[in-house]
This record gives sequence, C-alpha cells and structure tokens, in this order.
Amino acid sequence: MLVLRSLLFNALFYVWLIGLMLVGIPSLFFGREGTFYFARLWAKGTLWLLRVICGLDVEFRGVGKIPAGGYILAPKHQSIWETFALTLHASDFTYIVKRELTWIPLFGWYLKAGEQIAINRSTGRAALSEAVRRTRKVLAAGRQVFIFPEGTRRPAGAPPVYKFGVAAIYNDSGAPCVPVALNSGLFWARRSFLRRPGTVVVEYLDPIQPGLDKQTFLATLQDRLETASNRLIDEAVARDPSLAAIVEHNRTAESP
Repeated sequence: MLVLRSLLFNALFYVWLIGLMLVGIPSLFFGREGTFYFARLWAKGTLWLLRVICGLDVEFRGVGKIPAGGYILAPKHQSIWETFALTLHASDFTYIVKRELTWIPLFGWYLKAGEQIAINRSTGRAALSEAVRRTRKVLAAGRQVFIFPEGTRRPAGAPPVYKFGVAAIYNDSGAPCVPVALNSGLFWARRSFLRRPGTVVVEYLDPIQPGLDKQTFLATLQDRLETASNRLIDEAVARDPSLAAIVEHNRTAESP
C-alpha cells in the first residue's frame, strides 16, 4: 500500500506542478508577485495531496517568532518538501539556487520572474561573493532570503555538514537569521520515491540577532538547528518506532 500510494502521489505531484506552470504563464509578465501566488498554490495543493493520498500531515510551530521585514531563513535541508512548503510563511522571498535550475523549461522561467538568486557554484569564492552582494540588496528591500546552511539535502539524523556561506551572508547583511528545524526527511527522503505517513513538524526557532562574528554565528546556528531537529526526529520516532531504523541507517551511512 505504501508503494502504491507513493506512486499515485508522485504522478499527481508532477501533473499538479506542470499544470500550474502552464496555467500561470501569464503571471510571468507581472513580476514576482504573480509567481509567488502560484508557488504558494503549488505548496498548498501538494500538502493536500500528501495528506489525502499518503496520510502525511504537517505541523508548523513557532510561526509567531518570524520577524517582519528582511531576514535570513536558514532551514535544515532534508527533503524537497521544505523547498515549497516553507514559502507559505514568507511574504516576499528569494532562494539562493544553483544556476542550472534556471535552465529547466517552465520552472526556470518562474525562478527568473520571481527574482530568485541563481549562482554558478563552479566559480567557488566568486559565487559566494555574488550571493553576498545580491542578498544584501534583497534584505535591504525588506525581503526574505532562504539559504540552506548545509548547501544540499542531508538525510534525517545524518551528521551535519555546515557550509560557511550562510555566515558570510549574515555577517554582511546585518539582518537577523531565523533557524528552521524540521524532520521532513523521515517521510520524504532524498533519492526515494516513497512518501511515508505521519506528520512533518516544522519549528521556527528564536531569531539570531545581528552582531555576532562569523564563527560564533555559525556555531550558534548549528547548535540550535541540530538540537531542535534531532528533538523533532525523536518525537516522530516515539510516535512511530519503525522510523528508528531509518535514522540509525542515516547516522551510520553518512558518518565521516
């Protein structure tokens, strides 16, 4: 049953996404506000499909801690799930994405119209300098910047591998940073078509105010994110002990 439900969801997920992108083409001519409308519609519809087909619900905690204006959102990154679901609580957002995503037909058009920050990762330090420069303007305009501190998806429970980019952006911008803990990887794992039932829990943590040096900030961010995300994973395992095997495998397979 899990396999059948996952197959049905995956098929409808892409039908829903492609259908929205086709219907929303006229919005590309109205700036980022139009694309944001369809991004949130995609998120809401996908969460509905997950709940109805897969039995996967969501709980958002700490939404009241999100500040007004420009700030950095630094979510734990375990799944594709958070790339769309977290848009529901950001009013005027920008993701830092790899340039290659903008080359995808239709999808890339929306990234460009939505004024997302696409960088060429192969250029190393130059890519980081460009990201810092462009996020400075976005945050100064009162918008929000999403950046995944580990750069790519990590399995739920795997040892963390934080990158320095988020610290460079924080240090340059003078904006607060909101860590976002979650446990999405238990239910929608990377490189897996299975969508497990349960509840994805997202927790917005207390903002890290500007003023810390880079090393202190990165250590603070990692400590808060890892502590909270591990707690959410433990809560999920307590509700469904079968998830313990997934966590143990991730911790062992991803160990340095």
